[in-house]
Amino acid sequence: MKAIHRYVISSFIGPFIITFFISMFVLMMQFLWKWIDELIGKGLELSVIGELFFYVALTLVPLALPLTILLSSLMTFGSLGEHYELAALKSSGLSLYGIMRPLIFFVIAVSIGAFFFSNHVLPYANLKWRSLIFDVQHKKPAIAIKEGAFYNGINRYVIRVEKKDPDGKTLYGIMIYDHTQGFGNTRVVIAESGKMEMSEDGKYFLISLNQGFSYDEVIDQKSPNFPLIRTVFSHKTLRLNLTGFDLNRTDEDLFKSNYEMLNLKQIESELDTL
Repeated sequence: MKAIHRYVISSFIGPFIITFFISMFVLMMQFLWKWIDELIGKGLELSVIGELFFYVALTLVPLALPLTILLSSLMTFGSLGEHYELAALKSSGLSLYGIMRPLIFFVIAVSIGAFFFSNHVLPYANLKWRSLIFDVQHKKPAIAIKEGAFYNGINRYVIRVEKKDPDGKTLYGIMIYDHTQGFGNTRVVIAESGKMEMSEDGKYFLISLNQGFSYDEVIDQKSPNFPLIRTVFSHKTLRLNLTGFDLNRTDEDLFKSNYEMLNLKQIESELDTL
């Protein structure tokens, strides 16, 4: 390789790397603005978010490369022209093709690599992030009980508290509507104070209630009367099922038939079956 070719390539590599990461950042921000509503408030672990961003970044590489090549080429030859290096090279007898030839071969090599990347890595990355975002969409938001507001995020329960301590666990003026029987507001629990916490396995939401009472309306379809039972307690613990709050991973085989998850050979096989 001639010294001039090494110089042109070295002048191109720097802008190429910089513009690649800038392009990836812009595309990642575009993805984030689109899906931010599905990600916030879900209590997702950093490992899950990192896994999602990693696979999304892989899918954005084929989109970032053309933009990177365009911008880095403009920056390289713009710099050569600004410092009169391009004019000096042409005056020494080199043609424009001769100056650009090492970059042409470099871009061809990048294009071949991008093809194999799109054929082998891209389908797998699409499968991973599509299945993961599907699971995130079906995950319930994290529990966020606010003062003076009714919270119905837990299945078949509605909770209202008048005040919360700064620790976020101690509650005052608690009112809980229990809809587990399917007859509406037939059971109401009221307590002066309480404390909320998660079970060790994370599957249940525990509320320890102090100094309260509960109202139970007995529903009997055979009787026109509905007696009301009032129970007083000094301490009571409710265990609420948190089904839907965990991130349950869906079988990825359900997504494999989508064209975005297929490589060239698999697409040809699918066409043969039509």
